[in-house]
Amino acid sequence: MHPDIHGLWPALLTPVGADGAIDTRRALAHARRMRAAGCDGITLFGTTGEGPAFTVAERQGLLQALLNDGMPPEQIIVNLTALALDDAIALGRHASGLGVHRAMLMPPFYFKQPKDAGVVQVVSRVVRGIGNDELKLLLYHFPAMSAYGFSHAAIKDLVTAHPGQVVGVKDSSGNMEHAYGLARAFPDLSILVGTEPHVAPVMARGGSGSINGLSNIAPRLMKRVMSRPDKVAYADEQLVLDLLRVLTIRPGMPFVSVYKAMLAEQTGDNTWLNVRVPLSPLENGELLAVRNGYRALGAALQHL
Repeated sequence: MHPDIHGLWPALLTPVGADGAIDTRRALAHARRMRAAGCDGITLFGTTGEGPAFTVAERQGLLQALLNDGMPPEQIIVNLTALALDDAIALGRHASGLGVHRAMLMPPFYFKQPKDAGVVQVVSRVVRGIGNDELKLLLYHFPAMSAYGFSHAAIKDLVTAHPGQVVGVKDSSGNMEHAYGLARAFPDLSILVGTEPHVAPVMARGGSGSINGLSNIAPRLMKRVMSRPDKVAYADEQLVLDLLRVLTIRPGMPFVSVYKAMLAEQTGDNTWLNVRVPLSPLENGELLAVRNGYRALGAALQHL
């Protein structure tokens, strides 16, 4: 295991009210559930957490509330991704000032295919702008979302320019061979995989762990999968796949809305059905299909 960031860090769902405002009480309770289930930490305001839809002040406020609630700062990864460079720096400075040094950053996602040199410059400006030697930054590789994927050359340039600060990659490419390649090319970095069925195989080849959405629903299941990545129980492997099939039980559903619907079904709390615009709650037929798909797993649900 890599010493900087390893293990299971759920991409925390962010509960909101009907007006889209963050429901801090539910967010704190959900974070506590993740810790109680044995997760190594949480990832705040990632893609699954609808991060870029919230303001800098909202994101800073929830981070402060989590710390006030007793969440250890070393158990939080803060996603710094924002449209404006200064906003990303402000989020990083705020987190570092509170002792939260683990962070994640997606490349600019509002221009198509920027060159490596420009992205390297952006990340370097964020690192220098935060100005804290204790920063532990993951490069967020999600080309389907950002229209840019960190090349090996860009990763090498950033690690060389910021040794000990750029410490790894969160790979949400959905390409297992790509994740294998990262683990092979960068054995000294933390390589965390976002695609749940790929987590164990990549860990068996040197990966460090996972930041993923399914662990909001099944943290204990994902911990079991990761505890012996070379010997995952067949039942656990199938349960991961069965849960992920619920995401596509109807075509075109936003995965965040589906995860929230599954959590609403699991907890009996329909406030979880709310999402922040531009996302939309599931339509009635979609919601019924998700609930039925989840319930159909029957006795297996007690092992989540």
